[in-house]
Amino acid sequence: MSRPVTESSDTLRRREQVHQAGGRLRAAMRGLPPVDRVGAVLVGAAATAILVAACSSGGSSSSASSPATGAPATSSPAAASGASSGVSEITTASSSGTTFLTDGSGRAVYLWVKDTGDASQCSGACAGAWPPVTASGTVAAGGSVTASDLGTITRSDGTRQVTYDGHPLYYFAGDSSAGQANGQGSDSFGAKWWLVSPAGADVTATVTGFTGGSSGSGSSGSGGGSSPTPSPTTTKSAAGGGWS
Repeated sequence: MSRPVTESSDTLRRREQVHQAGGRLRAAMRGLPPVDRVGAVLVGAAATAILVAACSSGGSSSSASSPATGAPATSSPAAASGASSGVSEITTASSSGTTFLTDGSGRAVYLWVKDTGDASQCSGACAGAWPPVTASGTVAAGGSVTASDLGTITRSDGTRQVTYDGHPLYYFAGDSSAGQANGQGSDSFGAKWWLVSPAGADVTATVTGFTGGSSGSGSSGSGGGSSPTPSPTTTKSAAGGGWS
């Protein structure tokens, strides 16, 4: 046996309005001449059709609700695309017998001689031209990198900048791809920018391009430079200066 259909209060109210409007129309037509009654019937029919349509639309408005929760149905937001979380490895590459640090994808990294201790002095426009090398997790050591020399400092915007032997590391915006070292020897923003040796020293040799890839063996003593060694990354907080 089918269940009786229960109408909502809004639907019942609208049906009552239709009934009342019909009654008023019939009462008004009793005092009209026969010709005028025809026009009144047509107007009344149009008004009744409008009210009936309103009742139908009001009764069906609840159909947009979610059948599971009764809440208005909404489309699920698109999943956010995965963003890069920063460098996960610092390794080494070589050019003309000179070995220096790169990230795991073969991009050159630099130090700035204006930095003192492990504090970054590069902010604002400087950080735009020389973006800090950042990381969100443990940074692995590859190639000839000494794992214990890797660390991080926290910049004022909350990002963690990778350091090596106490030097904050940077990319150069003028390096458009891996294997380029166009920032080598630059003195922009008032001080020199150099590639970094595995010993943590300035590399002052002329280097403009290189073939990415690890060079030498890692500091873990595992016997090969191709297996990155997780670094016990040391984290320090920013303390003043020109932090961005």
